[in-house]
Amino acid sequence: MKILLLAVALALAGCSSNPPETRRTTGEFSTDAGLTAKVKSAIATGVGARTAAAINVETYRGVVQLSGFADSREHSTRAEAAAKKVDGVRSVKNGVRIKSSPS
Repeated sequence: MKILLLAVALALAGCSSNPPETRRTTGEFSTDAGLTAKVKSAIATGVGARTAAAINVETYRGVVQLSGFADSREHSTRAEAAAKKVDGVRSVKNGVRIKSSPS
């Protein structure tokens, strides 16, 4: 019975909710964190601190995801361009929404 329980435990240990290709190493995590900081800084320089504060930046294996809100399409485009210029960024996905003006 103990051997059966051990075998089941070992089999279940091999089944994880995240396959290995979706996990990051410590080095990848650190690199992504550094890229996120650089992209946030580049956006603040490119569109201003107020707009940059409303834009969220997430990085996963060099792919940058922008989300949040911008005052105009121009600010969204400039934020994306600033992110693309950062060394180490593989691609940028721009999910920034444009704030609607009050009617």
